[in-house]
Amino acid sequence: MKRMPANRETVVLLSGLWLPPWSLHLLKRRLTACGFAVRVIHYRSVRANLAENAHALQAQLAALPADTVHFVGYSLGGVLIRALFEHYPRQRPGRIVTLATPHLGSQAASGLARSRWGRTLLGRSVGNIVEGAPHAWTPPARDFGSLAGTGGLGLGRWVARLPVPHDGTVALAETRFPGATDRVALPVSHAGMLFSDAVARQICHFLKTGRFSH
Repeated sequence: MKRMPANRETVVLLSGLWLPPWSLHLLKRRLTACGFAVRVIHYRSVRANLAENAHALQAQLAALPADTVHFVGYSLGGVLIRALFEHYPRQRPGRIVTLATPHLGSQAASGLARSRWGRTLLGRSVGNIVEGAPHAWTPPARDFGSLAGTGGLGLGRWVARLPVPHDGTVALAETRFPGATDRVALPVSHAGMLFSDAVARQICHFLKTGRFSH
């Protein structure tokens, strides 16, 4: 693994369900341009549950030579960050940003989970969300930003009637994490969030100041 200066702020970037690490390449490049060292960490979004993924993530974090570690999670990745802090709350200083994360449950996932093939497709981590496990978790004790989309284009509309506004997969209301210190919504779709320059600018602003740019 490439060594980074220990005093440099590092951003740990986590993708969503089914997505490979390269799906975060553009966002990683933009966050790097903001002055952060960025580490994309892959996890088993289907085959492992949230507790197992949190354990594996904690093991990888131990190898990061940084004094400050921020977390940015896209969709399911945002729930994994909360799982990490639930099971391993003693983390290095840093801030958290979640992108289109269904903190309050997912109607789209619940719709798919009604069938056996849908539950298999969603996997064990999303299964934890459908079961409501994150509702009992303690919010992380640090600056926490929830960024949502309202673009309205996505596959979630085919499996559930999402309340408006939504990003096509996750409803704005589902992203309203009670433990968030700031929230912002942008007119982007669920998938488009990963390619949006405006989203990257908001992430950078929050990681540097603890608030989004309103």
